[in-house]
Parts: sequence; structure tokens; C-alpha cells
Amino acid sequence: MAQGRERDEGPHSAGGASLSVRWVQGFPKQNVHFVNDNTICYPCGNYVIFINIETKKKTVLQCSNGIVGVMATNIRCEVVAFSDRKLKPLIYIYSFPGLTRRTKLKGNILLDYTLLSFSYCGTYLASYSSLPEFELALWNWESSIILCRKSQPGMDVNQMSFNPMNWRQLCLSSPSTVSVWTIERSNQEHCFRARSVKLPLEDGSFFNETDVVFPQSLPKDLIYGPVLPLSSIAGLVGEEAETFRPKDDLYPLLHPTMHCWTPTSDLYIGCEEGHLLMINGNTLQVTVLNKIEEESPLEDRRNFISPVTLVYQKEGVLASGIDGFVYSFIIKDRSYMIEDFLEIERPVEHMAFSPNYTMLLIQTDKGSVYIYTFGKEPTLNKVLDACDGKFQAIDFITPGTQYFMTLTHSGEICVWWLEDCACVSKIYLNTLAMVLACCPSSLSAAVGTEDGSVYFISVYDKESPQVVHKAFLSESSVQHVVYDQQGIFLLVGTSEGKVFIINANSSSSFQIIGFTEVAKDILQISTVSLLETDIVKVMVLSSLPEAGRSRLEMFTLPTLLPQVSTTFADERGRLKDEIIHKYLYELEHALSSAVLGFQSNQIYGFCSQVPYICSYLLPEEEHTGIYILKPYKKVQSRQYGPGLLYLSSHGLWLITIAKCGILCIRDVYTLETFAWCRSHSHQGHGIQSMRISMDGQNILVNGRDDGTLVYLKWKRFGGHLASEILDYYQKLLISLSSAMDKENHYLSTTPKVSVDLGSDSEHTKQKASTDLSQDELVLTDVKKEIPWIQQKSQEAIKKEVNLFSKKRKEIKQGIKSLSKTILNMMEENDKLENIAKLDQQEFGLDLEELERLHDESQEEVAKIIKDVEMHNLAKSYLAELIKEECWNSMAVKGQALKLRKEIVEAQSGVKLIKQRHEEDDEEEEEEDKTVKYSNLPNYLLGSLSTDFGVDTSLLSSQLELHSREEKINQIILLKDIIYKVKTVFNNEFDAAYKQKEFEIARVKERNVRIREIILDLELEEAVWQPEFEDCEKPERMLVVQDEEITAHKHIKPWHKAKELMVNHEKEHWLLIQDASTRLRALMDMMGGVLEVKKEDILRMVIPQPAFMAKPDAVWTEEERKQFKDYEKKVKELNEERDKYRKSLEAELKKLQNSIQESTQAFDEHLKRLFERRVKAEMVTNQEELKISNLAFSLLLDEELSSREKFLNNYLTRKQHEKSQTSEAVRKSREDLDVYKEHYDNLLAEDKVMDRSFKKEFSEIPGHQVDILYKLFKRRPRISKQKTHSETTSVVPFGELPGSGKLNKDAFAQLMKAMDELDNISNMPEGLDPLVWNHFCMTRRAKVENEQKVKQKAADLLEMATFLQKRVEEEEKVQQEIERVFHELILLQEEKVRFQLNLTIQILLKQGQVELENFQLVLEYSDAILINKNIIEDLNSVIRTQGQKKVASMMESKDVHKRILQIEWEHKKMEMEREDLNQKAWDIQMLFFSRDRQKYLNEPNYEALISIQIGIMEQTIAVLDKTHKKNVENCKKLLKKLGKFSNQKDIANYALSCNLREELVAVSERKDICNAMGSKLTCEKIVKERYENMMQQQKLTNISKQQAEQISILQTEVERLRMKTFPALVPM
Repeated sequence: MAQGRERDEGPHSAGGASLSVRWVQGFPKQNVHFVNDNTICYPCGNYVIFINIETKKKTVLQCSNGIVGVMATNIRCEVVAFSDRKLKPLIYIYSFPGLTRRTKLKGNILLDYTLLSFSYCGTYLASYSSLPEFELALWNWESSIILCRKSQPGMDVNQMSFNPMNWRQLCLSSPSTVSVWTIERSNQEHCFRARSVKLPLEDGSFFNETDVVFPQSLPKDLIYGPVLPLSSIAGLVGEEAETFRPKDDLYPLLHPTMHCWTPTSDLYIGCEEGHLLMINGNTLQVTVLNKIEEESPLEDRRNFISPVTLVYQKEGVLASGIDGFVYSFIIKDRSYMIEDFLEIERPVEHMAFSPNYTMLLIQTDKGSVYIYTFGKEPTLNKVLDACDGKFQAIDFITPGTQYFMTLTHSGEICVWWLEDCACVSKIYLNTLAMVLACCPSSLSAAVGTEDGSVYFISVYDKESPQVVHKAFLSESSVQHVVYDQQGIFLLVGTSEGKVFIINANSSSSFQIIGFTEVAKDILQISTVSLLETDIVKVMVLSSLPEAGRSRLEMFTLPTLLPQVSTTFADERGRLKDEIIHKYLYELEHALSSAVLGFQSNQIYGFCSQVPYICSYLLPEEEHTGIYILKPYKKVQSRQYGPGLLYLSSHGLWLITIAKCGILCIRDVYTLETFAWCRSHSHQGHGIQSMRISMDGQNILVNGRDDGTLVYLKWKRFGGHLASEILDYYQKLLISLSSAMDKENHYLSTTPKVSVDLGSDSEHTKQKASTDLSQDELVLTDVKKEIPWIQQKSQEAIKKEVNLFSKKRKEIKQGIKSLSKTILNMMEENDKLENIAKLDQQEFGLDLEELERLHDESQEEVAKIIKDVEMHNLAKSYLAELIKEECWNSMAVKGQALKLRKEIVEAQSGVKLIKQRHEEDDEEEEEEDKTVKYSNLPNYLLGSLSTDFGVDTSLLSSQLELHSREEKINQIILLKDIIYKVKTVFNNEFDAAYKQKEFEIARVKERNVRIREIILDLELEEAVWQPEFEDCEKPERMLVVQDEEITAHKHIKPWHKAKELMVNHEKEHWLLIQDASTRLRALMDMMGGVLEVKKEDILRMVIPQPAFMAKPDAVWTEEERKQFKDYEKKVKELNEERDKYRKSLEAELKKLQNSIQESTQAFDEHLKRLFERRVKAEMVTNQEELKISNLAFSLLLDEELSSREKFLNNYLTRKQHEKSQTSEAVRKSREDLDVYKEHYDNLLAEDKVMDRSFKKEFSEIPGHQVDILYKLFKRRPRISKQKTHSETTSVVPFGELPGSGKLNKDAFAQLMKAMDELDNISNMPEGLDPLVWNHFCMTRRAKVENEQKVKQKAADLLEMATFLQKRVEEEEKVQQEIERVFHELILLQEEKVRFQLNLTIQILLKQGQVELENFQLVLEYSDAILINKNIIEDLNSVIRTQGQKKVASMMESKDVHKRILQIEWEHKKMEMEREDLNQKAWDIQMLFFSRDRQKYLNEPNYEALISIQIGIMEQTIAVLDKTHKKNVENCKKLLKKLGKFSNQKDIANYALSCNLREELVAVSERKDICNAMGSKLTCEKIVKERYENMMQQQKLTNISKQQAEQISILQTEVERLRMKTFPALVPM
């Protein structure tokens, strides 16, 4: 039974009744901690739950200020610390097992503590808070004071732990950083010193970081000035410049996940990337441990291990990941090996060893807790079995005195024992569940799911609940499941606004009676089913968020409804409103909950927007429509947030819960609270639901977000409160007893329904097959689970179809005959003439439908037209925006000029904004003024801008630009020069453009005459017509031509009418023209003209006389004369034609020549313009280069200024730090002096006490004084507490040093030993007892003083160490200041040098000065500028002298060449002589082998060689055969050896098992011998002999190894010696 600290949480009214917390059920969301060897604890909601591992007994500690934040435990002191979660949170320290508050810590934190950690020794507690302080604080929790604190903005920490071997070290780790904090102490002063660990890169390698503040390896640039750090280039001058790094220089580092300390004060760090790091606690040196891969590696899913938690054990660590395994990392030197330690069913999130290291606590992500016990069976014990998620719903199993049920969202249903909250059984629905309700009339429960189903669970057997029925109501989720008080009906509310009524009796197979429709947003369903009535009243509360109101819908269900359900519902299952008496009510304000009272037709509501509880009276008379209810009684709830109302079983208690987490029990009549309890808090969003048992004794309260289930029980409960509900409870049980017996008997015999709990409901699959005639559609139905509401709808439809089948057939036959008649009429209509034909539309019988279709088509057309118009409008608007931004905003548009093959482009030389147009007018006024030029030559001016007539008089010399203002002014003037140069060129371009327009116009005029001449001459020549292209007139690209549109143009009706009218007028005019015979005759005879023009001569033809058709012999004289005249006219006409043709040809040639000349002239002008453009671009680039150099110098100047500001700020911070360190040194020195003075005084007192001993006892004899003095110097021997060998072998950290508690215990033990020395039995003989008492008091004072001196000496040494560290820090800061001063001096020198060394631009002619790339000088520190004429004169003199020298050198060269040639010929002859001598010697010493002799003597040498080859092949074959036999024999031997090896392995395994048992027996006997404390002499002799034999064997092995090494070394020496001798090979 779990006992908690029962606290009275309310006023003791109504007979002093109050509620108390009996137990709390919840599962850990934070880490579980050990309090002692047998108890663990964890926070859950408002409580801290303690669990005894052995007895499973629970103890509860409630936080008085709401939800519990973070928690920590101190095992040695057996205290628990936790924080609350409120504004300005507190830390509470409670002792265990008394659960009494030791102290309360109050800091300056505003929001929340995120980490707490106790030191392993001493009374120290570390706390860390994140936003907004990011503060680390060290507390002395016994005295409730903060020793020191430090803020680290932006540093978010997820783990914090003290070093078990040194409380002065504290490790803080986050996913990106690891830092070790050292606590330094000087007397009562404490301070933090933080050091960050430099983590390796993601691949495990280390990155060498450079100093950002004072970089030492920056390159030196001799041309562009000094190279500065990146922070200065970025313009950073504050503290961020000390840590600034560019994006490209940031490399991903390892991400720590967990850390743990070792007994050597080292750290093991686990990383997400799978690496394991070891960090030295003193030097913070990081070592990446190497993973040793085994021969049989782990499975693929476990090849990569990212530790989630680490715990240290001897020789390594235990680690866990997300795969549900616990691994043992065996670490040796700088490598580790992974072994499987334990497998858990869920991912492990936390592990911890018990204080005695005999148990390992394992916590999963689900919240389950396992205890692994070393050396016991079973080794793994589940202490806490967590549910799958938080509790979604709860309810008592009738009658609510022994068992209750819980439901999670994942569908896990648990049955619990009410007395101690022990889990009896579980069942998984494997579907998302929403609500749960237990039936009052049977041992069953209903569960509503998200897919619209209701599962009925039989809990007749509490240890094995089972699903007995499933009802698939609809496809919408179930939101509410409510039984009435007598368990007659089950009301199910869905999200779509339907309330289903189901028979709650299992004997009726949970028959679905029907449903009624209500508003969609159902908030609550309330029922009233009294024993004395035969009806069930139902009220449904829903919200109307649009109107800010609430709606109540009430209806009545008779208890005989299951027998007559067919009369109450229609074919589709909908209950008839008039039969169930359904009424609608509305409230003027919104309610979050409402219940229906048992008497007087009252309704109780909880207001959602105001903190009031109201009661409403229902009207007695019937009404129609919506009735507005007014509040009858209004009481302040004193609870904030939306709440819920519940009624007790007898209807006299109104229970309210709200977001504040307080449960109140009120009287129904007065609405006043007589008992309340704060079971949850508003930080966890209060209470989600509650249930009260039928007898009112037991109350379950479920939290909304904190995951806690609280069991409340009455204290001092009696009087009329208890009697009323107990009487009603007895009556209700008697009334339900018969029904319960019947239903429970049925449940006990009902078999389990085969419901697939592991999968969703099956879906219907239909296969459609259509025949060739397309007359029938065959549907093949696969089994499908259809909702009940759809089944009822389908049944109703089938019934209606069967009812009206005859009528349907008659209508179909009539429609078929009518359609045949219409088809015949349409065929007759097609045979008629066009005048008599009817339109197709007139055959439509349904004129209204035709009109509707026509209207719809017109609306659709209008909609499409509107959409197209809006689309076109949007495109037009976008085009205008683009044109305005990219074209109209340009002051000078980009254009080109193009003729034939030459092209020159002039881009927008000056892109002006609208404000520059005013400057154009001023420039036009200044055109007449004379242009002023600078006095500087072009090579010093640095550009050819003077060639364009630009005024450069205002420019400063390049040798005088030292200040920043001069450079800025120079840049502005250079930009103005660029603008003027471009303007000049643009003007020339515009003139050329106008000239081209004029030339094109002239060519067009001449082309008109050329076309006429070509037409007259009937030539087939093409006329060249120049045109402007798109690049020359780019504005044409913005205009869309008609021929570019490919879509069909939509013509409006009035446009069509206008075209028809124009065509009609044209036809009318042609008819009028046909009527004019005079005009027709003129066109036929004279070509439409009355006078013949000169151009018509070529087309003129003299008609032949008519008689020429006759033969010449038949002609008359008159006809002959006419023929002669005809020939004469023809000849004259031909002559005129020739003359006119020649004149036309001459004119054509002249026109073509003129066009060609003008074109060539324009081409030449265009070429000059192109050269001008190239020169303009050259000038522009020259000026822009000057601007770039000046801008770079300004930028470098800003970088130097930024660097100087940063160094000054850095110096200021260091000086401030220097003042702080100096003050700390001064204060520490003063404290040390004062403390040293106290120590000297104490030491002097100790010496005085020693010296004055004999004076105090001068009255007694001398020999007694000597004896007393010896006793005075004697000190008791304190036996050190030796820990058990088993404990020291298991606990890796052993006894923790430096504990204040241990010092106090040692002093107490010393005083206890002094009591033994002060015993009267130790008094010398003959000494007065009074003197002995005085002696004992003096000796005790001396011992206490000695202890004080020792403590003072230790503190003094600590203070001296503290002072030494402060002095070292001060010296370090002083060195930093000196370094900054040095850097400032160097920077100022660089800045002055940069301002004096200017970059100038000089014009040089191409080819005049040429240098090779490698000869370019980069250092111009000693260079000067001189006139080029001086250099040219010197060069001419040098050339003359050089030519003379070359001539003399050529003469001497020829002589020397001849000498060398003779010497070479001499050497050649000597070498030939030596070669001949060597050849003669070789011939004499030639080696003549037997093979060569055989080759020369043997006549058939090749046959001999072939015979030898054959013999060798036979030998090889024999050897191969022998080798194969040997291989087979070896394989057989290996097989035999393998079998023998397996047998040996089996034997070894058996021996190893026996050996293990023998070792256990030996260890037990050894423990017995150790306990007896004696050893036999024979055992000692055997042990000594065994040690001697082992030592002798060891020495023998060493000698053998050394002999082998000596033989190897001798062989190597021999080889090296032979290597030094020359090898003589015989010739």
C-alpha cells in the first residue's frame, strides 16, 4: 500500500469532512534517482513518488506550489531537492524517509530551474537555469545561502554533474559544448572558473584553431597594404570580434550527448556521431578512443551506436542507445571494445547505479523502470510498468469499491486494483481510442474510438478482460460515451453531431436503438435515470461559437424503448423528435459544462468566460422552437479557466473541476463548497476528468497534461453527508442486483468476439465488369464493414425501391414510347424543306430544363470572358510595370547602329534617375563655355579623359590624396567625368542615328525611282531596301503586332455588323461603277488616262492593219502605202524605245552609285564612331579603376579604424579586468594576512598551553608531573573504518575524500576515544582525583586546540593557493595588456605607412616598357619618378657601349673556340686508344661455358633441347600428381582434426562449467577461511612452492625469449657483416 503525506486541503465544514491524497499513479518523464540503496524516486505532476524496490511500496510527497520541476537526490544525506514551476521558483529540500522539509532555497531566477545536482561529499547543491538568466549557482543547502553564481548568456545545458572524487569540479555539457567548472575557495569566499573543452571534428580529427584576436600567420601584401584579421574586415569592434569566424571557416564538431566521471577525475563523453571521448579533468586534453572491431561484428542495426546515457563501471562504461540494448564498453588505454550487456524491449533513456553498485536502474523512453541486480536471479526486475501514453479516460468498475479502468489514446486498456493501484490486467485495442465508460448494470465497459466504433469490453474476469462486441456506428470519431445511472442505455456522441442510443444490456447484444441529430460541437451529455421513474432524461450541451452562446437539447427515453424501438425510429434509424419529446434551449452566455439535476428540473452550468456556476429552471409547460433560459442562481466558482461539472450517484453533490487543478464538492441546493482538494496545478493545464464511486467514498482525478492519476479519499467523513449517499447506494445496488446478475451471467458465458485488434476495419473492394452491349453493370462485392447508419440507409433505400417498383416500370415504358414518337417526328422534320424545318431545340419537351441549361451556358461563357479579361488585365498591368521599371526609368535607352556587316552598339552610357534631368539643362547652358583642362600630363592624370573635352581642372593630383575627405571628393569628381564622357559619346551616337534615319529616307526615295526603272526595263533585279532592325529600335519589342498573335481573334457582335455594312456599301459602289459605260470605255481603250506619258513608250504597241492578215499578192496599192507607213512608225517607235531605254539605264546606274557612295560614307563614319566608343570605354575603365583603387583605400582605412577601435575596446576590457583581478588579489592578501594572524595566535596559544603544563601542576610531586606530561602528550589511536572487501571491489569510487561529514565523524570519534583515556582506570596511582579531572580537562582543551590548528592550517594553505591563482591571473592579464599596447603601436605605424604610400595610376604606351612576369618588382620603397627622356638618353649610351663590348667579346670567343676544338680532338684520340686496349683484354679474358661449347660442338642442338623439355614436362606431371595426393591427404587430416577440435571444444565447455563451479566453491571456502582468520601451515607451504614454481617458469620463459632474440640478432649481425664484404663473381 502506498502511503503519502496526507494534507488537509480545504475548510472543515459540513461535519469537518475533507479530502486527502491516498496514492498517485504516474510515470516518469524525467530521470529516476536513487534515494538510498533500496528506494528510487521521480517527479510526476505535483508530486514526487518514492518506490521501495523490494516491497514495491509507494510514498508520495506533494509540492505545495504546483507542478514539480527538476529534481536531484543526495544519497549520503538522504535528502531530495526539487523546484516548483512558478514565477520566481523556489528549491525545496526534504529529508527521506521522514519527508520533512529541511530548508527552502530562494534565488533570483524568474522562470524555471532546468538542472539540479548535489555534490557527492559536502553540503553543496548546484542549480542551473536557462532563459533568461542562464545562471549557474552553487548553494550551501544546509545554511540556505548562495556561495557563488555566474551567468553564461546563450549557453543552454542539458546535463550537469559534480566530480565524485573532487567536489570542486563541475561538468556542464550541451549538444554543442562541454565545459569544466572549477570551484575555488578562500575561507568563506567561493568563485567559479570555467574552461571549455575543444571538441574534435565530426570525423574525430582535431582542428588547429588560430588566434582570432592576435593572428600570427597573416600574409604580408606589399601592394594593397596591410592584411588585417577577418573581424576587422567585417567591421566588428565589440566582444563579438573575439569569437568571429566566417561561415567558410566553421567546421561541424562532435555533438556530445552524455558524460560521466571516472575515479581518476577524467571524463567520458558519448557523441551523436558514435565516438567516445576521454577528457583529462586537469588539462582538458581530449582523446578520441579507438573502437576495436571484433571478428564477429554486431548486427547491422547495431554497427553504429550513439550513446544516449553513460554510467561508469570498473574497466569501462555502460552505454545505451535508441535500439533497446545496453552495451558494455571495455576501455583499455586508448581503445575500447563493445560487448552486449543487456537487451530491453524499449529504447533506454537513463541508467544509474545504486549507491552500493549492486543494482543498475534502467529507464525506458516509455517511462518503465527496470532494476538489474548483479549476482542474483532473476537479474532483471520490472519495478514500474508504464502505460502507452497518458491516461485519456478513467472510470470505476461497478460498484467502484475495488477496481477501476484506464484508457490511453493508443488503445491500451488497463484494469487496476483500487487499494494500491496495482495493475491487474491489460488489453490492447490497437486503434486510437477517445473515451471510456463502465456500465452500472453489468461488469462491462464501452470504449469509443476515433474511427467511429464502440468496443464493448467484458471485465467479468478482471485478470483477463476481453472484447465481446463491436459496433461500427459511423465514420466520424466518437467523442462521448455515457451510461445512464441505471445502466439501461448507452449514449454515444460523435463529432458530426449525432447521438446514438444503444441498449446497455449485453443480453440484447448491445442493440443499436437509433440516433438523433444535435449540434456538431458536443461538449457534454448528461442523463437522469431515477429509481422511482420509468424514463431517462437526456441533455446534450453544445456550443455556438459564432453567436457566443450555448445550446441545450433535451429528450426523454422510456425504459421500455428497447422493446418498442421500431415505433420510435424511422427506417433510417432516426428517432422521431415528437415521440422522444425533444426540446431546444439556448443560453445567453457560453457554458463549458452542464449537468441535469435530479429534482425540480434544474440545470447546473459552468460558465466558460466568467468564473460563475449557474443554475437554470426548466419551464414546466411545453414549447416549440428555441426557449431562452435565464440564470436562476449564480455563485462564484473561485476556480479559473474552463471547467466541468459532475453529479454524485445520489444527485446531492455537485463536483466541479477546472484548469486551476482544484476539485470542489458543492451542495446542490446552495452551490457552496464543503470540501475541496488541489490535486493538480494550472501549469499542467488542470484536471481533464474525474470519477466518483457509487458510494461516494472513492474519487479518481486525472490530470490533463501532467500524466498523473490521483486517488482521493475522505477524512473525517460522516454525519448526514455519508448517510445520504450510503442509503442511496444501497437502494441502487438492490435495484440493480437482478439485472447485474443476469447480465454478468451472460457475460461469463459469452464467447470472445473475433475482432482483429491489430488492424483497422476492412474496406470494401468492388469489381465492375461491363458486357459488350453496355446494358448491365455487374458489381462483385467483397466483404466490407459498413457503418450502422449507412446500413440503415441502404436498407431503407432497398425497401423504397421494392415498394415503388411497379410504378417505376410504368414510368419507364411511358418514357420509351414518348422517345420513339419524338424520334419519328425528328426524322420527318429532316425530310422537310428549310423553311418548314423546326430547330433542334423545339423538340425538347422540358422547356424549363432547356432554359436552365441555356442560362447556365451563358453564365459560364460570361464567367470565362470575365476571367480572360481579368487575366489580360493582369498581364497588361505586369507588362506596364516591367516597361516602367526596365525601360521608362532609363534616361538613355540602349540602342545599336547597323549597316550591312558593320555594327556598333552604344549601351545606356548613363543610367540616370529622374533627378538628373535637371543637370542636363545646366550642361546645355555650359556647352558654349570654354573647357578647362588640368595642368597635369596624361601619364600622371591616369586617363585619356581630356580627349573628350572634359574639364579635369578640379581633380586633385594622385600624389596628394592622403586624407579621407580628399579621396571621397576625388571619387565624386571621377564619377562626374565618367558621366560627361558617356554624355559626349551619346551625343555623337544620336547624331549618327539621325544621319542614318536621313540616309534611309534618301535611299527609300531613290528606291522608288529604281523600282519604276526596273519595271519599265523589265529587269529581274532585287532592290536593296535598308530597314531599322529590332536592336536599333528596341522599343518595337514592347509592341505586339497582329501577326505575332497565333490565337483566333474574338470578334464582338457589333464589329461583325460593322463589317457586313462595309461589305454591303462596297458591293453597292461596284454596281454603280458597272453602270457607268463611259468610264468602262476609257479603261478599255486608254488604260484610264487621256494623255500618253513618256514612260509608256516602252509599253506602246502600234496596231497592225487588218489587211496584213491577207497574202501580199492580194494587197491593193492603198494597202501597200499603209503598210509602208506602218513600217516607218514601227521603226521610229523602236528608235525611241532604244533611246529611252539607254537613258533609263544611265539613270539607274547613277542612282545605284549614289546609294553606294552614301552607304560607304556612312560606313566610314560608323567605323570612326566605333573607334570613338572603344576609346570612351577605355576612358571609362581607366576612371573606374581609379575609383576602385580609391574605394579600396577607403575600405582599408575603415578596416584599420575598426581594428584600432577593437583594440582600444579590448584594452579597456582588459584594464577593467586588471582592476578586478588587482582588487581580488588585494582582498585575498588581506584575508590571508588576517587569517594567518589568527592562525599564529592559535598556534601560540597551543604552545603556551604546552609550556604552562608543568606550572599548572607544580604542586604535585615531580615524578607524577612527568607521568602526567607523558599522558598529556599521548593521543588515542583512531582505528580507520575499513570498508568490506566486496564493497570496495564493486564501488569504483570507494570512500570519497574531503567530506565535511567525515571530518565531523572523525572529530566525534576522537572525542569518544578521549573519553576512554579520561577514564579513572587510566589515572596514575597516588594521584588526587581532583587533579586527574583538572588534567583531563586540560588535555581535552589541548586536543581540541590541536584540531583547530590543523583545520586552520588546511584553510591557510587553501587561501594561499587561492591567492597564488589570483596573482597568476593578474600577471596573465598584465601580459595581455602589454600585448595590446604593442599591437596598437604596430597598427598605428601601419596606418601612417598606408596613408603615405599611395597607389597611383600611370599611362604607358603599349610596347614601350615590357617586363617578364618573374622580373616584376613588388617593393618600391626606394623608387622615384623621373622623366623618360633621361632614361632614353642613358639607354642609348648603354646600347653604344654594349655594341662595342659585344664586338670585342666575339673576337675573343672565336680564338677560344679554336683552342677548345683542338683540345677536344686530342682527348678523343686518347679515349679511342683506351677503348682498343680494353677490347683486347676482354677478348683474352672471355669466359667460355660448357653450354656455349655444347652449342658450338653439337650438330643437332635443337633436338637435344626438345628431349630435355620432354623429360622436364614428365617430371612436372609426376610432381603435380604427387602434390594433389598430398592435398587430399591434408584435407582428410584437416577434417579429422576439425572433428577432434569440436570434441575438444565440447570437453572444454564442460570443463569450463565445472571450473566455474569449482571457482565458486573455492571462493566460498576462501571467504570461510578469511572469516575464520587462520591459515594452515601446509597451505602456506603449498602457496610458497607454487609461487616459486611460477617464478621459475617465468624466468625460464624469459631466458628462452632472450635466447631467441640473441640468435636473431646474431643472424642479423652476420648478414650485415657479409653485406659489407665485396662479392667476387667468377668471370
